[in-house]
Amino acid sequence: MENKKLKAIVLAAGKGTRLQTEGNTLPKVMRIAAGKPLLSHVLGALDFIKSQDCVIVVGYKKDYVTEAFPDYVFAEQTEQLGTGHAVMAAFSQLTDYDGSLLVCCGDMPLIRQETYLALVKEHEEKGNSCTILSGTSEVYLPYGRIVRDEKGDFIGMVEEKDASEKQKEIKELNSGVYVFDAKALSQVLSMLKSDNAQGEYYLTDAPLLLKNKGYKVGVLSRRLGHEIIGVNTIEQLREVEELLQK
Repeated sequence: MENKKLKAIVLAAGKGTRLQTEGNTLPKVMRIAAGKPLLSHVLGALDFIKSQDCVIVVGYKKDYVTEAFPDYVFAEQTEQLGTGHAVMAAFSQLTDYDGSLLVCCGDMPLIRQETYLALVKEHEEKGNSCTILSGTSEVYLPYGRIVRDEKGDFIGMVEEKDASEKQKEIKELNSGVYVFDAKALSQVLSMLKSDNAQGEYYLTDAPLLLKNKGYKVGVLSRRLGHEIIGVNTIEQLREVEELLQK
């Protein structure tokens, strides 16, 4: 993989409102689990990518994050208008970059390095412009679903809030982790729309936009179990802490 160009975008701008109990107002990714900030666990799993090649998207109380991780590159998302909007902000640090781009979440500390590496490998070997990490989990998670046609080919994703009852029965979840061709992704970011239940720009719309433009989009499906738990509540923070200490 050393001969391939690879950078990462780590989404870390969120406030984590549901975590702000007992007067704790830290940014979500700076909440501590197993002795380290959530973001520290994520960056540890990404240490196969140089810190100067990792763009961390910050927003709420950004100084806490930038001061804790001084070796990394930062982009500011001034308003939290969704994952697609966060990636648009990251492109301020990716001018003229034309390699592969791993996009992941700073509040998902359980994803293992081997999972990230498998996704990058799949992306490169298949010659995709976008590769989505999907998976099944025994844990209930209100995540977007991968939608496939009768032949099993990817035809889109639907967020749980926008899903029909039938779509909610789909077991294949979108992890929120992707590898994109940076140049291809930059072409469709401006096409994202916010006409959904949240009024946000979803990165989940980008793969289908790429597919509709003739780019090759693939899905790496794995049994992810606890790996895809994102921390949004105190209960999830306790749960990932227990799992990290095993």
